[in-house]
Amino acid sequence: MFSDKLFLQRIVEKLCDEGSYSQLYHYAYRDVPMPSVSELEEILVLLRSVIFPGYFGPSEMNSVTMPFFIGSAVSEIYRRLVEQVKRGFCFDCTTEEKSCPDCEKKAVAIVKQFLERLPEIRRLLATDVEAAYAGDPAAKNKGETIFCYPSILALFHHRVAHELLSLGVPLIPRIISEMAHSKTGIDIHPGATIGEYFFIDHGTGTVIGETCIIGNNVRLYQGVTLGAKSFPKDEHGNPIKGIPRHPIVEDDVIIYSGATVLGRITIGRGAVIGGNVWVTEDVPPGQKILQTRPMDVTFDHGAGI
Repeated sequence: MFSDKLFLQRIVEKLCDEGSYSQLYHYAYRDVPMPSVSELEEILVLLRSVIFPGYFGPSEMNSVTMPFFIGSAVSEIYRRLVEQVKRGFCFDCTTEEKSCPDCEKKAVAIVKQFLERLPEIRRLLATDVEAAYAGDPAAKNKGETIFCYPSILALFHHRVAHELLSLGVPLIPRIISEMAHSKTGIDIHPGATIGEYFFIDHGTGTVIGETCIIGNNVRLYQGVTLGAKSFPKDEHGNPIKGIPRHPIVEDDVIIYSGATVLGRITIGRGAVIGGNVWVTEDVPPGQKILQTRPMDVTFDHGAGI
């Protein structure tokens, strides 16, 4: 037993050595904890019940009881989201002051602005539901796409995260987007700008980068990458952050499964990108980019192996 205690003591000493943890340690300024992933998950559940009443949340909701249920949910969202956004600001804060009321004041103001945008988020998601139903002959009704389709779940997370990011909230939007990524296999950076009537059929393995701009009525299939071609670096060799480096996809574009579209290029309106195509240059409006026919291959069946 004594030898076990010495063994454990050595392990603890090594793990507490500053050289071991210096790059992996977060110091909580003013003792404010990190944002809570579990709390954010519960907030997203409430938001989903507000955006899609009846599908999620209380099943007994109707036009008479809706003001009560929506009012209760929005009040709860406001209270809980202010705390999480405040934690996000404190995480991003570098001031050494022991007391800083600014993070909470900013959180209150931003969450109020976010709640005012909920009707617009709902409107955009309604167009996404329409696109999913119209774009998939297997969909029996729009409710099926709301309740079952990974595309709608991913876009719900994205449109919430994108609004929070546009309001200047740090960290929280990325947490929200990664929740959807882990559940659906669809990876949409919250910085990406996505227009109306957007649909990702099947969805698994789709990647949409931070500075992508996607127009209206765009459809992607599984395994599509809208990524960066290169990462410019500064004089110290560090990647330059925030510069436009992902594709612009104009209205009415279809990109089929496995296609890879890289760099700050423009896919013109109405273009079609075929499956498993690698695109690194602008595509004119209405153009179809398809794989060339592979070479015919003949086999010598008389040869032994």
